[in-house]
Amino acid sequence: MITIISGSNRKNNKTIHFAKYVFEELKKMANEEVKFLDISEFAGNVVNVSMYKDSEQPEVVQHIQDEYFIPAGKFWFFIPEYNGSYPGIVKLLLDSMSVREYKTSFADKKACITGIASGRAGNLRGMDHLAEVLNHLGIHVHPNKNPISSIYKMLNSEDNSVNDEAIETLQKQIQQFLNY
Repeated sequence: MITIISGSNRKNNKTIHFAKYVFEELKKMANEEVKFLDISEFAGNVVNVSMYKDSEQPEVVQHIQDEYFIPAGKFWFFIPEYNGSYPGIVKLLLDSMSVREYKTSFADKKACITGIASGRAGNLRGMDHLAEVLNHLGIHVHPNKNPISSIYKMLNSEDNSVNDEAIETLQKQIQQFLNY
């Protein structure tokens, strides 16, 4: 199974448009199930002291792990640039997934990373920061960490769909990911 993670908890974020494009493409192309985890859809308060206690984790945290992490063999993280790195909510998600069923959530799995930024660097630093954390968790990160820059030029203004330039770079990454 492949889990696509749209790494922003902001409502109406732009990251989701790139993640949804790849999700729809992978559903057509992959020979395995593909699931979509939209962090902006997190219901309720997932941040509490119980999230770090194996036996007391909130049901929402356990559900995310059981549904999107444990059965996945591959992950694809779409991460916007927040303050020169990736969003803290993504780190919080990974931290909470490491409390219960650590090895079955991470060990020897594969990941792909796409950085999303309105600026010109495409979240290069954030992708490197996330790759280091994923490697520490035992996840093998694909070397093509795709920086998508100037995202407002990469989205069609009328419907926020990704334009041809974004499609070209994402299609290349999709092919590499499927062969990884």
